[in-house]
Amino acid sequence: MSKILFVMTGADHWTLADGTRHPTGFWAEEAAAPYEAFRAAGHDVVVATPGGVEPTMDQGSLAPEFNGGQEGSDRVARTVASMSELKRPVKLSDVDLDDYAAVFYPGGHGPMEDLSVDAESGGLLTSALESGKPLGIVCHGPAALLAATRDDGSNAFAGYRVTAFTNAEETQAGFADKAAWLLQDRLVAAGVDFQEGEAWAPKVVVDRNLVTGQNPASAAPLAKELLKKLG
Repeated sequence: MSKILFVMTGADHWTLADGTRHPTGFWAEEAAAPYEAFRAAGHDVVVATPGGVEPTMDQGSLAPEFNGGQEGSDRVARTVASMSELKRPVKLSDVDLDDYAAVFYPGGHGPMEDLSVDAESGGLLTSALESGKPLGIVCHGPAALLAATRDDGSNAFAGYRVTAFTNAEETQAGFADKAAWLLQDRLVAAGVDFQEGEAWAPKVVVDRNLVTGQNPASAAPLAKELLKKLG
C-alpha cells in the first residue's frame, strides 16, 4: 500500500514567556490513534523530524485523565512503544513529497517550539497543500502552518478554514498566561479562517485537501477523514 508521512516535532521542551523550559514533545494519542488507523488500513508510515532526531513523547500525555482512564493510557502507551518508525526517523530535509500519498502532523506543545519556525517544514506544507495530497494536522500541529510563508510574506494557508488547539483550551490547560504566544491568535493573524469548537470535544474541519483537528480527541476522527481522501 501507499506511504503516509508523519512530520513530528524534534523538540523536547517548550520555552515559556519567562524563559522557563517546559518538558514536552509530541502528544501520545495524537500519534497513536492515527497510526493505528493508517496501519489497519494497510498503509505504511514514515516518520520525519527536523535533523532526523528521535521524537520525544510528552510524558504527561500518558496520564490516565487524558486517556479515559488507566486502561486507555496503557493502550496508547503500547501503541507508541510499538511504533518502530519513531526510532528511525528520516531528516525532514531529505523528504521527497512524491514518495508519499498523504502527510500528517501530530501535535503536542513541541511544534510550538520548532516546527512553528522551521522553513523546511513550511516548504513541505506549502508543497503538500498545492499538490492536492491529503494533509492532516491536529491540535498544536498547526503551529507548523506559521512557517508556511510565501515569497511575498503571505501565509500559504491564508483563507483556509482551519481548527487547532484554542485559547480556551490553553487557558483550561493552565498555560495561556505562561505562553509567549497563543496558537489561535497567531493563526488568525496569519489569515486563516479559524474554526473554534467546544473545548476538548472532537472537532475536525475539512477544506479542500486540508484536514485539521482541534485537540487530542480529534486525532482519531481526523484519521478517518484522511483515509476517506485516500480512497
